[in-house]
Amino acid sequence: MSVAQPVVRFGLIGNPLSHSFSQRFFTEKFHREGLSDHRYDPFPIAAIEELPQLVADTPGLRGLNVTIPYKQSVVPFLHSVDTLAAAVGAVNTVRIEDGKLIGYNTDVEGFRQLLLPLLTKPKPRALVLGSGGASRAVAYVLKEQGIKFRVVSRSRERGDMTYDLLEPIVVDVCKLIINTTPLGMHPNVEELPPLPYSAIGDRHVLIDLVYNPERTAFLQEGEAHGAVVTNGMAMLVAQAEASWKVWKREGQ
Repeated sequence: MSVAQPVVRFGLIGNPLSHSFSQRFFTEKFHREGLSDHRYDPFPIAAIEELPQLVADTPGLRGLNVTIPYKQSVVPFLHSVDTLAAAVGAVNTVRIEDGKLIGYNTDVEGFRQLLLPLLTKPKPRALVLGSGGASRAVAYVLKEQGIKFRVVSRSRERGDMTYDLLEPIVVDVCKLIINTTPLGMHPNVEELPPLPYSAIGDRHVLIDLVYNPERTAFLQEGEAHGAVVTNGMAMLVAQAEASWKVWKREGQ
């Protein structure tokens, strides 16, 4: 009589999770790599305080991805955080080893791979829309690349400026605009950041970290004004592959 192999489990925590492609991505990856004992599941949790119980109730759990709105609030629930994630101030990947939760940030690598092919010379000034966990990873990469930027937020305490102070001249000068908010994400596809879009032209590059739908209202508006536009799918794939590398580490 054969003994069933224990299941090696991974998953995603966040709220809501209807927008995520991670389960399909990793399920297909495990199938391609012959990892029949691996599975990846969404774990929607209403509050980050539910994380310890989720880990305790899920045998074989080796790793988690973290998405909106927990990339910052997850940190106090971890046993340690790696140097990069600590510098960013946000965690999107958790490795579980011997009952210990260790936090990492693979959004940095994901955004780096998305951004570099789009950069122009001289390097543009940038606007980062939103001030959450994804915004912190974007800001880290922009600083790394020597790009001057301002963070636009609904709250003056969380950003350099608020949307109501965003004059057309600022948008005109900042040729790189990155949306890190969930505005426009399915099912609320008609939403978009409140910008003076008339100031956008054919020298602008607009990046939306949202990938569902493929062309958000934000990107459609930029495209209509001649801007180069791209969504967050390339970043998502790159950060997922980087997460897998984190989870596969042994004895570190």
